[in-house]
Amino acid sequence: MSVIPRTVGDTEADRGVKMSSLGVLNDLAAFFLPIGFIGAAIAVLCALVAAVALARGAAGLTGGAVGLWIVGAMLSVTAGFSGNWLLLAISAGSLIAALVLGVVARSLLRLIPERPARAVVNEEPAPASVAVPVAVSRPRLAELRVGDALAKTGHA
Repeated sequence: MSVIPRTVGDTEADRGVKMSSLGVLNDLAAFFLPIGFIGAAIAVLCALVAAVALARGAAGLTGGAVGLWIVGAMLSVTAGFSGNWLLLAISAGSLIAALVLGVVARSLLRLIPERPARAVVNEEPAPASVAVPVAVSRPRLAELRVGDALAKTGHA
């Protein structure tokens, strides 16, 4: 990296202070490094959410988590101003691991048989003197035919 001196101010009060691009880079590194850590944390959390969503088969939640992972990964790139590219590697690795583990967990969950629904057993029999109402159902409109309706009215 080349160091280029630049004049910071144009007024008399600045007295012609020169600042190199290396100094600007160091100032930006101190500012962007915490943002990179926050971005990597967001990316790892979103990757965990994506893994759980993949395991449960929730496609919408998976897409949302991966979309937010992209934002976290972009924020983790800012740590590159200080030469810390490990945060970006952690962000990328977390999504790759989440996608693989989510698919593996989904396939393992499909192997587990579903539990049968519990049958409700009434241990006390109904008393004999109580009349049980009989359900009377009307025929649905879809079950009626036009010919039947016309035959009932005498127009057929």
